Amino acid sequence: MKRFALRFLMVLCCGVQVVAAASATGPAPSDAKLTFRRVFKSSTPEMIEISVREDGDAATFEIRQLDEDRNALPFEVGARLRAKMFQLAATLNQFQGLDLDVHRKIANLGEKTFRWERGTESHEVKFNYTLNAKANELLQIFEGLARQQEHVTEIMRRMKYDRLGVNAGLLEFEKDLNRKLLPEPERILPVLDQIANDERFVEIARKRARYLAERIRHQS
Repeated sequence: MKRFALRFLMVLCCGVQVVAAASATGPAPSDAKLTFRRVFKSSTPEMIEISVREDGDAATFEIRQLDEDRNALPFEVGARLRAKMFQLAATLNQFQGLDLDVHRKIANLGEKTFRWERGTESHEVKFNYTLNAKANELLQIFEGLARQQEHVTEIMRRMKYDRLGVNAGLLEFEKDLNRKLLPEPERILPVLDQIANDERFVEIARKRARYLAERIRHQS
C-alpha cells in the first residue's frame, strides 16, 4: 500500500512539473493568417496586400496597379510585431460581425479589408474610414509595413539601375524614419550596409547609409 502511494505521488509530481513547464512557455502560436488589403483606384499604388502568419516570420506583400499581374513577394515580420498584430485582431474578435466604417459621407480613402484565417475558418471586415482606435492601430502597422517594403524595393531598384539616385531614395526613407512610420526599420540594415561598403556608389550616399544604419542599430 505504501509503495502504491509513493508511486502515485511520484507520478503526480511529474505531471505537475510538465504542466508548470508548459505554462511557463506560454501557448504556442497558432497557424492563423492575418491579411490587409487596400484598393484605391486612380492612386499610386492602387492595390496593397500584406499577409502575415502567426507561427513564423515569413510574410508576403504585393504593391501594384490593378491592371498589373499579381506578384506577391516574400519578406519577414518579427515575432514581437506579429504578436502585437494578432493581439489587436483578437481584441477586434478576429473581425467577426464587426462594423468598422463610420457610414458618413466623406471622401473615398480606398476600400480597406482586414481578414483573419485559420484552417477553414475565415472572417473579414471592409471599411473606408473608421474611428475604432484598435483598428486604426492595426491599420497603421500594415500601412507602415507597406511603406517599408516600398522603400526597400525602390532603393534596391536604384542600386541596380540608377546608382546616382540612391541618395535620393535614402532621403525618402529617412523622412519616414523621422516620422516613425516604419514598424521594423532594422529590416533594411542589410541594404544600408551594402551601400555603405560599396565604392560604386557616390560618397554622399555611402555616408548617409552608414549614418542611417548606425541610427537604426542604436534605436533597436
